[in-house]
Parts: sequence; structure tokens; C-alpha cells
Amino acid sequence: MTADIQPLLPSSETDALLRTIGNTPLIPLLRIGREFPGVRIFAKAEWFNPGGSVKDRAAYRMIRAAELSGQLTPGKTILDATSGNTGIAYAMIAARRGYRCKLLMPANASTERKKLLQAYGADLVLTDPSEGSDGAFFAAQRLYKEQPDLYVYPDQYGNPENPRAHYETTGPEIIDQTAGKITHFLAGLGTSGTLMGTGKRLREFNRDIKLVAVQPEGPFHGLEGLKHMETASHVPELYNAKVPDQTVYVSTEGAQQMAKRLTREEGLYVGVSAGAAICAALKIAATIQEGTLVAICPDAGNRYQSEKFWEAA
Repeated sequence: MTADIQPLLPSSETDALLRTIGNTPLIPLLRIGREFPGVRIFAKAEWFNPGGSVKDRAAYRMIRAAELSGQLTPGKTILDATSGNTGIAYAMIAARRGYRCKLLMPANASTERKKLLQAYGADLVLTDPSEGSDGAFFAAQRLYKEQPDLYVYPDQYGNPENPRAHYETTGPEIIDQTAGKITHFLAGLGTSGTLMGTGKRLREFNRDIKLVAVQPEGPFHGLEGLKHMETASHVPELYNAKVPDQTVYVSTEGAQQMAKRLTREEGLYVGVSAGAAICAALKIAATIQEGTLVAICPDAGNRYQSEKFWEAA
């Protein structure tokens, strides 16, 4: 490992809290998917990160890179757009490091995510919910252009440190945890950093590993953090449509019901994007005879508990 990479890894971090980012459990499903006896489905439990989501990995690396380059110094404010999880990761790290943090987020993000950001002390600016995460992105860009000296703008949608975090941590962890037997990797597309970075590392290990992108089935959906790339007004710079071997589209209702099933049948209290990933895994499992499928489960269900689908039988 080169010297310029080593300082950016959480494992080399001197702070005890931030050093716990990564090395999340890989949990086998015991009941869901048992109709496919030759297929094993694993949930990569990213809610075990200290900030509660997969986004801790990329947020840490982007902030650390900005510190090492001299862009982020005391007195500067971290600015970015978020659908929730990256913002929470920024806010957690900013609180730990002593920085201010200003985040732009769609007003229809879950109540729990808004409260978490406020609890960490972030300055939260809510944007037009009809414009989704794209509207928050464009608003953050405008704000940065107005006062570039005040802010450090990591831009999670275009920052190469985002996928690099997954190349250096998520990919090697999965290879190790499956003893190299992984056949399919599934991740939802938001910034696309998780799929792009992890996928690159897995492909280097074994080119036969299939990379599966998980998207909402249409432009109007309730899967916070995920994008329907074909209709997005802003397609992340990090996204390369040639990387996935396959794209699986999932409905909001299907993802919500799967989140409930995972909670009640597997004891995994997960969010709707995790539900979407497992829905996609079952669709893949139905088409193969055997395999080892790893699905990224980005966060826990407590970030969505106010949503009404939890109340239904």
C-alpha cells in the first residue's frame, strides 16, 4: 500500500471513534431466499458504522483528503448536498473534528434523518421536495459559487475519494469475509460510489464476479438516497453505466415490504434501501442455480420509523 493512501484509511486513524468505520459484519440470511437452496444471500450490515450508515466510509475519506491537502482548515465549513446518510456522516465527523457543517437536503427526507443532523449540530437547509436530491445538489453548487472562501465542498457525487473509500475498504472486506467465494455484488445507486469502488476491487480479484446495480423502477419513488439514473436531471460524475453487468429495478412498495420482512424474519432492522437490495438479490437468485450474493444494506430501519408502511400488518 502506498504512503499517500495509508493515511486516508480509518484503520490508520488516531481517533478511536473514527477508527471504527468499516469492518462491518457480513450476515447470512437464514429464511428469506431459502427457496433457492444453491444460493447464499448475505447482508453487508453497514449500519454498524459509528454514524449508522455505509456513507461513513466515503465521508471520512473525503474529509480526510481535504484535511491532508490543506483545503479543510479550522474556520472552514463543510458544505454538501445530501439525501440524509452522507450528511449525517459529515455531521458526525465534523462534530468530532471541530468543524462547522452546512447541508442541503430535500424537505421530504425522513423526520429521523433531519433530527439526527440537528442533533449533531449541522446547519440544515431544506430544498424543494419535488426536485429531490438533484435539487439539493444544484442548490449546494450555487451556494458554494457565491462564497467559495467560506466553504469546503467535497461534492460526494463527483469526488473520486468516494469510490476510492470502497475500493480500499468495502471490496477487500467482502473478499475476506466470503473467503473469495462471492459471485454477485449488489448495491443501490445514489452517488454510485459504493458500486463503482467496490466493483472495481472485486473485478480485479475475479473478473467473473457479477456487479448488479439496484435502481428504483421509476423516477417518482420513495427510496431515499437512490436514483433512477435514466431520468435524473443530475447523473453523478462518478457513475459509469458500463460497469454494472446488470441493473435490477425495484418498486418502493417491494422495498418497504422487504425491509419489514428482514426485520421480522431475520432480526435485521434495516432501511428501505436495504430492502431494495435484498429484493434485487432474490430476483438474481431466481435466475441462477448456485452462487454467493452480497448485498449492501446501507442503514437501519430507525431512520425511517415515522413512515407509515411500518404500521401496516
